[in-house]
Amino acid sequence: MSSTGREWIIDAHGCDPSALRDPQRLRLLFERLMTELRLTAVAPAVWHTFPPPGGITGFVVLAESHLACHTFPEFGSICVNVFCCRPRADIDANRLMAELVGATRTIVRSVERPYGAPAVPAVSVALDA
Repeated sequence: MSSTGREWIIDAHGCDPSALRDPQRLRLLFERLMTELRLTAVAPAVWHTFPPPGGITGFVVLAESHLACHTFPEFGSICVNVFCCRPRADIDANRLMAELVGATRTIVRSVERPYGAPAVPAVSVALDA
């Protein structure tokens, strides 16, 4: 049994603002991410659409943890977070973001999340308020 999970933090820019306001397009993005990463939803996704400019937040609880997004149509960007409690191969998030929301630039950070005590001392980082 693995003692680490994997978290993907995906920031996509240069997106089509209309795609970022389209709940169906974002549902498709969630479906594709879950399919490609072999993730299992335990309940339907929850979506909230904000007043104009109309960003959308989505969240789904997975058997393996969670998948979330928030769109910023006014900036042409989407922030996606996927956490999986079991090892998974990386996916081509650049391709998915370009294909589904028209992203011209995607930054993907993949973070290993150990469950036991880390092998090296932890370092605390202060976050600016």
